[in-house]
Amino acid sequence: MGQMIKVGMADLKTCKAPDNLTTIGLGSCIGIALYDPSTKITGLAHIMLPDSTAIRNNSNIAKFADTGIQKLYDDMIKMGANKTRIVAKIAGGAKMFEMSSNASSINVGLRNAEASKAKLKELGIRLLAEDTGLNYGRTVEIYSETGEYHVKAVGKDIKVL
Repeated sequence: MGQMIKVGMADLKTCKAPDNLTTIGLGSCIGIALYDPSTKITGLAHIMLPDSTAIRNNSNIAKFADTGIQKLYDDMIKMGANKTRIVAKIAGGAKMFEMSSNASSINVGLRNAEASKAKLKELGIRLLAEDTGLNYGRTVEIYSETGEYHVKAVGKDIKVL
């Protein structure tokens, strides 16, 4: 069965079958799973913000959709993943706090999801499935043997993407 490797907030990790990856506490954050079905090389990033260019002197590339997805992709290619076969699944991006002010400026979850999709498209990575939005946190697990992405939320059935 391999081990379950934990990915922290603003963190990313890669593995190969039989090992698997998990990240907990995805609120407005997004868990981006990348997977090469033939080599079973798997990656998971826990991104917190959509765009690194808005913040100066930032050293944590895993924190942002644009730089985090790029780094995850590059790491997987170095491990031997085939760039034409990598596919993606994403979860998270919840709207955790309802506010009455200008909603578009504060809905970080939605912006994280959109930025993640834009970066995947730029890299030519097909997004196979997503479980984003709504107003609850999620924990995710990606299984490198099958590419199954399990999304868990309190009081809800496990979703398998």
